[in-house]
Amino acid sequence: MGSSGLHEIVPRVDDRARPAHDGKELARSFDLEHLPPGFHEDPYPVYAALRDHDPIHRLSGGRLFVTRYADVERIYKDPKTFSSDKVVEFGQKFGPSPLFEHHTTSLVFNDPPLHTRVRRIIAGALTPRAVMAMEPGVVTLVDRLLDAMEARETVDLVEDFAAAIPVEVIGNLLGVPHDERGPLRGWSLAILGALEPGSDPARLDPGNRAVVEFLAYLERLVADRRRHPGDPEKDILTRLIAGEADGERLSERELLQNCIFILNAGHETTTNLIGNGLQLLIEHPGERARLLANPDLIRTAVEEMLRYESSNQLGNRATTCEVELGGESFPAGTQITICIGAANRDPGQFPEPDRFDVARQPNRHLAFASGIHQCVGMAVARLEGRVAIQRFLGRFPDYAPAGAPVRSQRVRFRGFASLPVRLRG
Repeated sequence: MGSSGLHEIVPRVDDRARPAHDGKELARSFDLEHLPPGFHEDPYPVYAALRDHDPIHRLSGGRLFVTRYADVERIYKDPKTFSSDKVVEFGQKFGPSPLFEHHTTSLVFNDPPLHTRVRRIIAGALTPRAVMAMEPGVVTLVDRLLDAMEARETVDLVEDFAAAIPVEVIGNLLGVPHDERGPLRGWSLAILGALEPGSDPARLDPGNRAVVEFLAYLERLVADRRRHPGDPEKDILTRLIAGEADGERLSERELLQNCIFILNAGHETTTNLIGNGLQLLIEHPGERARLLANPDLIRTAVEEMLRYESSNQLGNRATTCEVELGGESFPAGTQITICIGAANRDPGQFPEPDRFDVARQPNRHLAFASGIHQCVGMAVARLEGRVAIQRFLGRFPDYAPAGAPVRSQRVRFRGFASLPVRLRG
């Protein structure tokens, strides 16, 4: 899949320089489907205006847009009141389509009991011991990518580095043969791109094609794995096929769709974590110097990268009963967009939230959600981010821009389409 639709550069507009009264207008007029100029480059002034002036903002169609940390955390931790089931919402967005079938079957967009069954099986392969055992392989992968870049003067940190890591890690977890991994990233970008606000055929058509092609590939992969099972301690696909110890298994539809989910969940967000993190260290040279002087800060640095530039900026819920938010009552069936990016910059939770601090503690960010839907693969993402960023810095501590970074033109997933750098300053 090409990425031409992700490479448009939008001029930055610094809303922080506007008079305070403009914040009220910025909040009042906010519309996810008609974004203000410069939003993709820097959405945080808009999020600040919403938190300050309209934290439970009404979008078209009676939908809500929630930006304060306390409200977002409350929604995450009350899955009975705030459902993750997307049958109604995605029925309106996708209609009867492969995208609808995929997203309404995958782990993240479901409530118990399906959510519970799938999560338990996946989590069984991602225990702390299993993730620790993955580290030597991740180090080898990262070093191989760094070796390949060594002789070059300039590289693209997305194409040549950040995007290559999660595809290989998840390919290993699912047991996808190395010579069959080529299409995985394109499929993932197309399927996740369709989750952007609105129903643009330019996003939906490639997304539907990607689901169809991915399913056709997985049917062959699953059939082969049934004949030749892998190690269930390491191979998530083998675990999903085998089901739980009590004999409960996923249907074929649930199995295939959640294999797609596993790739998608770990691909885009981890690519963005690595790319965003390395760009933040360009933009904050003092914090880069601090991290280089004290490599033990890498764990808190990765958490701060997740907070400051959250890879996944938005989530969605629907109320199952009448509920009060921000002093107002809303009926059952109200659709809610929760803004993780805004919550993670809330001054009510984080002192000086717009300051990037690689040693920030405590740091109870919501980049991996919270409650029963907290990211099942977050330990793997943290491992990939820590190893990739630390070893890149160790090899190329003086890297510098070699051209303008290009933001992906997405609201839900925040990252870069391209990050050209010189490896040696």
